Amino acid sequence: MEAALRANVRGIDAKCRGNCACVTCHVYIDPDWQTVVGPPAALEESMLDFAEDVDNRSRLSCQVLVDRFCHGLIVHVPAEQRVLGL
Repeated sequence: MEAALRANVRGIDAKCRGNCACVTCHVYIDPDWQTVVGPPAALEESMLDFAEDVDNRSRLSCQVLVDRFCHGLIVHVPAEQRVLGL
């Protein structure tokens, strides 16, 4: 989330600033990377209930821990966020 904010990625607003209290940083993790970043925790899963178009790739980018193993990580911003500017 922080990298997306610094890069002005359209569709990542992160209104709660990484506190897992909103869904304005909803992203899709590329399937090849899901095992690297791991599954969402219980709190994140419950917050994803408030996002649109959630599927098995969905994560809140504020909860994805990026480390040296994530070099080349592929993340997609859902279309509804790009269109609505959430």
